Amino acid sequence: MSRNIYNINIESLTPLASPEELKSGLPVEDSLAEQIAGQRDDIARIIAREDNRFLLITGPCSIHDVKAAMEYAGRLAGLRERFSDSLYIVMRVYFEKPRTSLGWRGMIVDPFLDGSYEIKEGLLRARRLMLDIARMGIPIGSEVLDPIIPQYIADLVSWAAIGARTIESQTHREIASGLSMPVGFKNGTDGNLMSAVNAIRSSREGHSFIGIDQDGRTCILKTRGNSSGHVILRGGSGGPNYYEENVEEVEELLSNLGIPPAVVIDCSHANSGKKYSRQSRVFRSALDLSLRGRSSVRGVMLESNLVAGRQDVVMPSFDKLGRVDKVGGDAPGSVSGIAGSLKYGQSITDECIGWEETENLITEAAEKLAAQ
Repeated sequence: MSRNIYNINIESLTPLASPEELKSGLPVEDSLAEQIAGQRDDIARIIAREDNRFLLITGPCSIHDVKAAMEYAGRLAGLRERFSDSLYIVMRVYFEKPRTSLGWRGMIVDPFLDGSYEIKEGLLRARRLMLDIARMGIPIGSEVLDPIIPQYIADLVSWAAIGARTIESQTHREIASGLSMPVGFKNGTDGNLMSAVNAIRSSREGHSFIGIDQDGRTCILKTRGNSSGHVILRGGSGGPNYYEENVEEVEELLSNLGIPPAVVIDCSHANSGKKYSRQSRVFRSALDLSLRGRSSVRGVMLESNLVAGRQDVVMPSFDKLGRVDKVGGDAPGSVSGIAGSLKYGQSITDECIGWEETENLITEAAEKLAAQ
């Protein structure tokens, strides 16, 4: 008998519904599709400097609680409508979290926060929440991480990001070239700007790569290229990079390639040293650059939640039969003991500013822009 050489380290294979099957139960109505298309066009015009409104992408570092996310969206909707003349507000709706080593990977992969990895449930929750937020009139911003997941939810996204850990991935550059919305590219975790600039250059061109279609069939995808790419400055291992000289460097790098410079400044991550109390200084600095005529600065990103700060989630351990052995819920997939023990409205990943500070910063920005 020949020795097995196939799937040696694969423990199991579980069929998953195709994107079309998921979408058929949670469809986008025609009016909502028209709204999302219009929001994508609005953001593309802001990036291209054809719309002078300041782009503000704000929301939780990651979504783990649907109820809290909806409450945040409800509050944000009022501010979006109130300040629509000067600000273009997009909600961060992030379901996937890249990890440097290990940790919770986001609501789509692990919706019950317990290591049970009920991805089918995660996709259902994510799409249902996105529909509810979009129906409130709020554009959705989200990170593209897994190469398959966009087929399930990308039709509801108005702005997308490629993260610092995947910016040099050819796969993600190819995916970005075929996405239907503007895409922001973060500089690398080391602060390198060329990785983001090269990603923009690559994604502006057409590519061919292997993926799946709406029926889940493996196919070759041929893209046209995405002309709405822009750099997200998020700092790096060497420190912050939201200063004017950093913006000037991006402008020069992109201009040398014949690409109109466009920058969004991330107020969190290395720009704030991951301290939520420092986000406001980055926010005000970025806004000041724009107000002083640095027109390449098109907007900012805030990590914001209902409650300031962050909290830890203690993942349970499982015995050989898959039962919870220590801490957490009563069984894989349960909610009690984990989600129920968390502080409502507070991040379980990076630190976020609270709602009161968020509202104050947005109001301050709108007033300064209106007075310009």
